[in-house]
Amino acid sequence: MNLRFFSFLSRFSLPREGRGGVVVILVLLAIGCVRDPDLHLHRDNHVEFDVPDVQIDLDVMWEYDLDYDWHAEWSYGWDYEDEQAMGPLGYSEPKAYNLRRYYLGGWPDQPHTTEQQYVVGEKTFRTRYNYGFYDVLVYNHLDDDVVQSIVFDESTLDSVMVYTNASMMASRYQAPVYDRSFNQPDELFSAYERNIHITDDLADYDHYDPVNRTYYKKMKMQLLPVTYIYLTQVRLHHNNGKVTNAVGDANLTGMARGVTLNSGIANKDVVSVYYNVRFKKDCVIKQTGEKVDIAGGRCLTFGIANQNSSRVAKASDVKDRVKHYMDVNLMFYNGMDTTMVFDVTDQIRRRYRGGVITIDLDMDTIPVPLRPGGSGFDAVVKEFDEENFYLEI
Repeated sequence: MNLRFFSFLSRFSLPREGRGGVVVILVLLAIGCVRDPDLHLHRDNHVEFDVPDVQIDLDVMWEYDLDYDWHAEWSYGWDYEDEQAMGPLGYSEPKAYNLRRYYLGGWPDQPHTTEQQYVVGEKTFRTRYNYGFYDVLVYNHLDDDVVQSIVFDESTLDSVMVYTNASMMASRYQAPVYDRSFNQPDELFSAYERNIHITDDLADYDHYDPVNRTYYKKMKMQLLPVTYIYLTQVRLHHNNGKVTNAVGDANLTGMARGVTLNSGIANKDVVSVYYNVRFKKDCVIKQTGEKVDIAGGRCLTFGIANQNSSRVAKASDVKDRVKHYMDVNLMFYNGMDTTMVFDVTDQIRRRYRGGVITIDLDMDTIPVPLRPGGSGFDAVVKEFDEENFYLEI
């Protein structure tokens, strides 16, 4: 019996339900089998990858609580100018994928000593497998024509590390280790399968297709985000022209500097992530119908340090030891600006794989700054309603 070829079919799709909102890859291994008078097993076999489109849905990704509706909480909206300045509201569909294949030989759980690299840009990709064990890493390929913030570290074959570098913006939160904010990463998704066993035993395979004379073996991988989107909004109640603009500089602090693509675990180093915000007037809060002015933005991060947030089941499982702050620089009607700093630790931990971060500010309680330069003050918002608002300065 001759084993003619392998077919390796990878299907990327996103379930519409299911907690965690993952992207599922269905991988089918197939062996073409033709009975010949002389039994002979080929030691080298074709493998085919079929890579359809990937769809990432924030409604699934951010499905934390049964009664949580991020659309209702998000008052800022997202228009053409927002997308041009800050990118799409949600994730973008990858156009191509990187594949790293590691041959382990005849034993599983071996360190990687050889590597083959491929960029999968078409719907179908073919290569060859020997009998034995393989590890396979797949992650989205970044557009070579676009300036990238991400740095890939492949100095060891056993893992692919990813991180970003510091921006030009000063930041005091992680000083003295880091005295500058770090750039946002690009969107990244990864899947890693270990100890894929390619054998000559037909009992290892799940299905035989007599028409194509092909044996099939099914496996599952998960393509998960390793970067997480936070939509931030500072809603200004009773503003009445007091704040006229957002300068555009903002930081989200205590986020991981990088991630290991193989494990999906963010590294232990925490940094401030720099991002932009824009200012809009007369936005409507859906729950109340109230019109407010908002400084809103989109911040892409590696998430909470030292965990794989895509695989966390509930907020009580989050292992987080640092405080998270959001700062926004607001411009007042007298031409002076101030940087307002908010403690968003509880919100980040509740929205551990991304989501809407909201600060409500009663501008009747905020003094107008008398000097420029963003010196400002730290604002800790306890609670906002029409009757009561507390602000510690």
